[in-house]
Amino acid sequence: MKITSIKPWIIQVPWTERPADKPSDDVKRELLFVQVDTDEGITGWGEVTTYPGPVGNRAVAGMIREVGTTLVGRDASHIERIWNDNIRSLTYVGTRGAVSATASAIDIALWDIRGKALGLPIYMLLGGPVRDKIGLYTHPPNPGGDVEIAIADAKELVASGHRAFKFDPMMHSIPEGNAHYIDGQITRAGMELAWEITGAVRDAVGPSIEILIDAHGKYNVPTAIDLCRGLEEFDIFWFEEPVPVESNHALKQVREKTNAKISVGERLFTRWEFINVFENELADFIMPDVTWTGGISELKKIATLAESYYVPISPHDASGPINVMAGAQVMMTVPNFYKLETSRYDLSNYNSFIDEPLDIRSGDLYLPERPGLGVNLDPEALKKYAIEGFDG
Repeated sequence: MKITSIKPWIIQVPWTERPADKPSDDVKRELLFVQVDTDEGITGWGEVTTYPGPVGNRAVAGMIREVGTTLVGRDASHIERIWNDNIRSLTYVGTRGAVSATASAIDIALWDIRGKALGLPIYMLLGGPVRDKIGLYTHPPNPGGDVEIAIADAKELVASGHRAFKFDPMMHSIPEGNAHYIDGQITRAGMELAWEITGAVRDAVGPSIEILIDAHGKYNVPTAIDLCRGLEEFDIFWFEEPVPVESNHALKQVREKTNAKISVGERLFTRWEFINVFENELADFIMPDVTWTGGISELKKIATLAESYYVPISPHDASGPINVMAGAQVMMTVPNFYKLETSRYDLSNYNSFIDEPLDIRSGDLYLPERPGLGVNLDPEALKKYAIEGFDG
């Protein structure tokens, strides 16, 4: 089976924060997908939605388009070889970021094709299931900043059946947002507000719900330590990305001076970047993103590497439906799995451009026995939402 084309799609879809809301043209979510076609009529789908969005999505889509031209005529079942060719052909500009993201999108689509060709879900090609469902953690509609809103959101998530959720109670005290870093500091008032919100949320949901705090890699060492020490009082489940990813030494300092469990990994790319984390005992959980770190092939290898250190894995999969399903397919086969991330507890926003809704019940995702990823994108729907120049 030969690859005949590889095409990127960038779509902007109306987005709601709650199930009862009506989609609005004023609120849109941008997603980047990849379509890989073959001469036997089988199509595979990949995803590589980047954050914060427009610039990154267009840059990576351009790379996918160019790399795709070099793969036309290749055997679509040669997944490992194509992965290595994609990574190694671009090593002079590095193997992280856009390079591994490009490889990820194509890899996911090739696994989708392989599953469809053999009539099996991807998890059956990776050794078969070790569980019958995928536990999820999710996010509140509002990222934090108001105590009463945070309490209401938390109660809404618990009512949906989710047993864990993640939020950033510091975000509204950082005017530049969570994709910005200058001095790595937050005001004392902002820090105290974060503690107040987290304490109120803990009181509202009780002791059995796991509260995960995301610091988004924004803080310098002393700020991260102070923040974490204050949050520990409220029995947080983990403190995620306390410092920027570039310095493992900074991470080590925070880890040595705090008691909360540490989670890192959404900004680490390929198995080689995780070795130092494991060898130096820098994290209690890792959270690679299947669409960034190298695709299904690489996520499975990272999970196996983590298993040898008895470190749980909890993929960062909070973009589109391909992102969620690709991570879930791998985690069905992984013993050392914690939970899979989703952007919201209700993912019906996806339904306007996928062929079957995701089966989420009481905080768990159930994978269908359909071949490949178990979900397909609708090209006609994608055309409706696609932006000019990136419409397949």
